[in-house]
Amino acid sequence: MIEIITEKTVLVEGQKVGGTEALLLDKLKIYPFAYKMNATKILQDGAIVDAKVLNISNNDIIAKFKLARDNMAALSLGAGFPTTCSVPHSLLNCFKNMIAVSAESGYEFAEAKKFLDAAKSAPTAGAASTGAAKAAPKEEEKEPEKEADTGTGNLFGGDEYDGY
Repeated sequence: MIEIITEKTVLVEGQKVGGTEALLLDKLKIYPFAYKMNATKILQDGAIVDAKVLNISNNDIIAKFKLARDNMAALSLGAGFPTTCSVPHSLLNCFKNMIAVSAESGYEFAEAKKFLDAAKSAPTAGAASTGAAKAAPKEEEKEPEKEADTGTGNLFGGDEYDGY
């Protein structure tokens, strides 16, 4: 009979079992052995990838879907094609345009008034530089030089150049 007085780790996962460990476990009638295949690489559709791709958590999957959603929204906004991912961005851009029109025209609505009041009360970086701009002497404005004729052949209208 063997009496175990203190707790002792005999085996560690992944470590090879020596003869003395196997003999001790056999005397204790402990058979912790399981045989299985340990995949290191995966072949799928002609591509070899690491087996680490199988260890994906739910957070990883959600992060990938969010990235795909953001890319889809950016693509559809750039193309001008509305999708369910781009609608929130389009609505926000529309609201920004409405606030800009309200600021320029003087027409106010409740939501725009909040933003316009906040913008009026906030100090701006331009306010600090206006004093320096007034003190600096103004340079004489030069007349813009005429651009050289590129010979577009009335492609954009208004050209009288025949070209050929």
